[in-house]
Amino acid sequence: MRTSAAIPCDPATVVARDPEVHSGALVFAGTRVPVGTLLDHLKDGATVDDFLEGYPVVTRWQAEALLDLAVAGALGALGAARPRE
Repeated sequence: MRTSAAIPCDPATVVARDPEVHSGALVFAGTRVPVGTLLDHLKDGATVDDFLEGYPVVTRWQAEALLDLAVAGALGALGAARPRE
């Protein structure tokens, strides 16, 4: 069962970017963990639980909200987010 917040949410509560942290790479807010790390883990067959075990500073809410934002963004970019008329 999913426990993430409903989208839309404020991306600033999920991710942050600072030129002083990982050369400005997008990281989970309040951490130094690049969001790409989660995506790489999932691409390699790991679960969100596996990722959270290795990066306990990231909350489940953040990880799931990031995935929700990524899906919403991808669908929006593809035009799939608009209702059919």
